[in-house]
Amino acid sequence: MHDAPQSSPAVSSPAEQWLGLKELEELQRGKLLAGLAAVRRGNRFYRDRLAALPSDLSATPLAILLQSLPLTTRQELEQDQLDHPPYGTNLTYPLEQYCRFHQTSGTGGRPMRWLDTPQSWDWFKHCWRIIYGAAGVRPGDRVVFAFSFGPFVGFWAAFDGAAALGALSIPAGGLSTSARLKLILDNGAAAVCCTPTYALRMAEVAAEEKVDLSRSEVRAIIVAGEAGGSVPEVRARIEAAWGGNARVYDHHGMTEMGPVSFECEVVRGGLHVIESEFIAEVIDPHTFHPLPEGGAGELVLTNLGRWGSPLIRYRTGDRVKLVRGRCTCGRWYARLDGGILGRFDDMFIVRGNNVFPNAVEAVIRRIPEVAEFRLTVLEGGPLTQVRLEVEPAATAGAGGDLANRVAKAVQEALSFRAEVVQVPPGSLPRFELKAKRFVRRRVDQ
Repeated sequence: MHDAPQSSPAVSSPAEQWLGLKELEELQRGKLLAGLAAVRRGNRFYRDRLAALPSDLSATPLAILLQSLPLTTRQELEQDQLDHPPYGTNLTYPLEQYCRFHQTSGTGGRPMRWLDTPQSWDWFKHCWRIIYGAAGVRPGDRVVFAFSFGPFVGFWAAFDGAAALGALSIPAGGLSTSARLKLILDNGAAAVCCTPTYALRMAEVAAEEKVDLSRSEVRAIIVAGEAGGSVPEVRARIEAAWGGNARVYDHHGMTEMGPVSFECEVVRGGLHVIESEFIAEVIDPHTFHPLPEGGAGELVLTNLGRWGSPLIRYRTGDRVKLVRGRCTCGRWYARLDGGILGRFDDMFIVRGNNVFPNAVEAVIRRIPEVAEFRLTVLEGGPLTQVRLEVEPAATAGAGGDLANRVAKAVQEALSFRAEVVQVPPGSLPRFELKAKRFVRRRVDQ
């Protein structure tokens, strides 16, 4: 079933991120062919799926090779782990060769368990070296990781990646927000890794406790776990709240896929896919046909260095617009314009309009008096109903028109009426990892 004990692959070079289009495509093709050979020999999950492929693929162009590979869905992976507990059959090597365990957050369905070999974990750290380089994090910098270290992959690889880079990695799990702020200031942290929501929460607590974040040495806030890092209104609020000295750098990844993308130092509001380590496609989620450049569709990814637990043409469920061409930063990596635009399974329809929660958040973040919010969508009745609870900031004063202002802003920007209710300060939940502001419910017909 499995290969002999795995030998350590050649370590990828950070210089690969500067390759031209032709060289990058050849690199992808070579990595894909090498990985497929190992997977076809030892991976039960993919072996039957790839059985129809010719034995010799050495002359097959990358585009044709990709189209001959099957799409992989999360539902298939979840069912495989149910049928073959606890880890499923998407393992290319014997179980004793795996050293890292992580688990998805479960927001997209059942939590999935994911294992990594030492070689796959080195690949993770290599990807993070590229992400850190783009954010200006250097050896000798101090980086604080403001999240709880649990089974969710979160910033585990980022932590090890920073240490491998030569930065001082400072864990802040198990601490209160106040204690984390003190840790950041006392240690002169140059960078903070957290979710966009938690970056705002730390700023909120700092304001309450009269902590001047403009005194901090933080110059980079690397955010992940939510789409807010590429939403201009969210990032503007974070940067303003942190005193204007720190810049937000967005990043997106998945437990089952790895650290996929990063924001470069030159162009804001988009994410470069690390194409030396991933192949990115965009398809129509209904027909599965590839979309032309710039078309909004579903992101499909293949990882090229995590062959111990690979994913081939994985349907992420993320809505993106992928554009190509040389960026002014010098890279030819494809770019997700506007970052992750939303998840297809989060989309709801109001008065014939397709609406994503990201769009609602963008409108709300334009109103500085709103500290927190919750979006509830009731579906199944004659008309979809949208309810927004908005919590005023401590500095908002006693004015009673906040709900009306939010309702007007939503209607003007998104062309539907929402029921907006102002709730007492401190009444809505705060989040450290992925925020759960979006609630979807079915109502009786």
